[in-house]
Amino acid sequence: MELDLTQAVLDRARVEGSLVMVDDFINHRVEPAIMRAVGHGLAEAFRSVDPQLILTAEASGIPPAAATSDVLGIPYVYAKKYLGTGDRYTFFREVTSPTKGTEYRVEVARRMLEPGSRVLVIDDFLSGGRTAQALGEITEEAGCELVGLGFIIEKTFMTGRGLLDAHGWNVHSLIRISSIENGVVTLLDEHAPSV
Repeated sequence: MELDLTQAVLDRARVEGSLVMVDDFINHRVEPAIMRAVGHGLAEAFRSVDPQLILTAEASGIPPAAATSDVLGIPYVYAKKYLGTGDRYTFFREVTSPTKGTEYRVEVARRMLEPGSRVLVIDDFLSGGRTAQALGEITEEAGCELVGLGFIIEKTFMTGRGLLDAHGWNVHSLIRISSIENGVVTLLDEHAPSV
């Protein structure tokens, strides 16, 4: 049976204020059929740039990164999140969470990013873009080539894409939300793949 990812999000996402909650099927409870559609959609979007490694951040980025890495047949690494500083040999950036309002560090052990590797960043949401920007900067600091940033869902009315575009990075989202008003999600005239 074919699954339409866009329709699944429209039918099952909950709106809480300005948040689109997909934790029942994407980023808390994870459904295999949804992740297969995500993996195929993101893999197809970035196959031509020949990534060698996927980078994401725990915890919500892990399911789409794993699904995409499976389709592409390449490994993935997830940045760990810590509160406060540490004495670890890592690449890191400070990030403020828009949903929790707390500051944390995203860190990747230096040995995980081999200079010259072609890295694809994958995450569940593009909203403010701070975590994605941090991962992109870490990629470049490590001497790797950032070949793209892929997301399941993007809130186009937020600042995230502009933040990433300012770096000249290749950004793609499977589902693009143009507005959230009165608990209703409106999409741009694009459709995510069916699998």
